[in-house]
Amino acid sequence: MGLTRTKKIVSFYDYSLLFAVLFILGFGLLILYSASSGRGDMEESAMSYLRKQGFFAIGGLVLMLGISHLLDYRFLRVLALPGFAAACGLVLLTAAYGAASHGSTRWFTIFGVRFQPSELVKFTLIIMEAREFSRLGSQVNNNKKSLRQPLLLALFPAIFIAFSNLSTGIIILGIFSLMLFVERKEYKPFFYLFLLLLLLYLAAYPFAVLMEKCHIMHGYQLMRIYAWKRPLDPRYVSKTYQTVQGLYAIGSGGIFGRGLGESLQKFMMPEAQNDMIFTILCEELGLFGAVSLILIYLFILYRLYDIARNAPDLFGSFLVIGVMSHIGLQAVLNIAVACNQIPNTGVTLPFVSYGGTALVLLLLEIGICLSVSKQTKLELR
Repeated sequence: MGLTRTKKIVSFYDYSLLFAVLFILGFGLLILYSASSGRGDMEESAMSYLRKQGFFAIGGLVLMLGISHLLDYRFLRVLALPGFAAACGLVLLTAAYGAASHGSTRWFTIFGVRFQPSELVKFTLIIMEAREFSRLGSQVNNNKKSLRQPLLLALFPAIFIAFSNLSTGIIILGIFSLMLFVERKEYKPFFYLFLLLLLLYLAAYPFAVLMEKCHIMHGYQLMRIYAWKRPLDPRYVSKTYQTVQGLYAIGSGGIFGRGLGESLQKFMMPEAQNDMIFTILCEELGLFGAVSLILIYLFILYRLYDIARNAPDLFGSFLVIGVMSHIGLQAVLNIAVACNQIPNTGVTLPFVSYGGTALVLLLLEIGICLSVSKQTKLELR
């Protein structure tokens, strides 16, 4: 009598994604210390930025692991609407009572904790749109009117936030567009959208002038476009300084860089620890370090794609697609800014740039994705 093999159902927990995130987080802290040590030494101590970011990293990791092991991601359906409404409410309060930085009001303080509510909008929008798209299902392809609600959910906060933080408004619409792209079977509208964005890219300068005359774009935002198009123009030297120093840093890095901690431009570059940290990485670790970081991002996106493809339901799949879109968009925009391919938008580099709010929420997003992977059942024979 032959033996029959029984099927064993096991849960899948994506340790590859977990280790990749831990690696890029550790790598990011190392680069952050190098990029911020000069400024930190003048303000407090060379390790001041590292200590603050390390505190948020540890807190974010605890929350990430707790969510991935203890929370069933389906429970987020219940929290989607109140969470999104609260985030939008905080953005409104920030516009009225928030703290200004670099020409825009982005920060809000609660119980002594300073954070960016716009980051919370991105996080809650992913959950809200995942709920909407999973609820609509095939209706998105059969009934165009069904798109009104998910579109308005993204459009209203994006437009409002864009007045003070254009980059976040762009990312919010980008997350929605990519989630919709996955859901829709008709790709012609996305082709037209791509052509429109290409036209705006090529005609950015006259378009920006028109937007300023219509009082839609602020002066400091227009100056960023001037700095992008004419980085060496002496008339805009005060606005192009950061861009030019970043290009010097990238160019001086060569293939393998000056060596970790040996950057010279970090002492001259404003906000080297924030949105220009990629240029410091290029200077210290060269093309090799830049390509290595990009490969880590690609691996994380691949693991997220695999989780989304095998998710138990549409809600879980769209949650992961939203996180993929968020991380991918921010990485591409930040690197494009560092290389002066687009105007300086103030977008941070995921898991690497300094910023507690962004880091904690990114780790929460990864925790949700790991929760989705844990709910995926595999059959072993």
